Amino acid sequence: MPIKTLQIPTADGQADAFAAFPDGGGRYPGVLMYADGFGLRPVLREMARELAGHGYYVLVPNLFYRHGPAPVIELPEHIGDEVRPAVFAQLMPMIEAHTTERVLSDADAYLTFLTAQPEVSAGPVAVTGYCIGGLLATRTAAAHPGRVAALAAFHGPVGADGPDSLSTLTAEVHFGHAESDLKPEALGELNQALDAAGVSYTSEIYPGTIHGFTMSDTDAFSASGLKRHWDSLLPLLGRALGNS
Repeated sequence: MPIKTLQIPTADGQADAFAAFPDGGGRYPGVLMYADGFGLRPVLREMARELAGHGYYVLVPNLFYRHGPAPVIELPEHIGDEVRPAVFAQLMPMIEAHTTERVLSDADAYLTFLTAQPEVSAGPVAVTGYCIGGLLATRTAAAHPGRVAALAAFHGPVGADGPDSLSTLTAEVHFGHAESDLKPEALGELNQALDAAGVSYTSEIYPGTIHGFTMSDTDAFSASGLKRHWDSLLPLLGRALGNS
């Protein structure tokens, strides 16, 4: 799959990004993919390429562009538990500076850019995200109910803004939670909020997983969890975007 490096105009400057899409021309449904807290790196390119291979144009922005182009900090090839605290010590100030106001402003810019690309077909798009990116995907879908037809989030704090934050969702939803992130009672409360929103959804704990299970460059990685992620994400996108 081709990978194109891009610059997205935003209210605060230019967000560097990349897009993956099928080779050979044509137009494809658009997917906005939010990275986890570690940001853009090879594993995100692999995942974007994998998704693009199923017939999608996948846009992956640098969430922390206000602090510089990706990689914003130096990351090891494998983010093991022994280096995780030091890495997050550098990342947390950037994550904390990424306020809801900034998230929603950026989401407007990302969706406007995505839908204007010549390789992207007309119609609604999907948003997906990992870790903190799952929360950003959820905020994006809730803020753009007419434009986002599918929302997927994995090991993300999707309920962090409270149940009322989900009330504007119209997208079909899949939330794949790490077993270490969510207790069954919290899952029940989250699913009640999705019921109240009246959306079609699946929201489930992936057995035997810990936070970060989709990311193959971390100690949290679970091959079975990643497979379950694809087995959930691809049918969702196919249904919602008419690309089955």
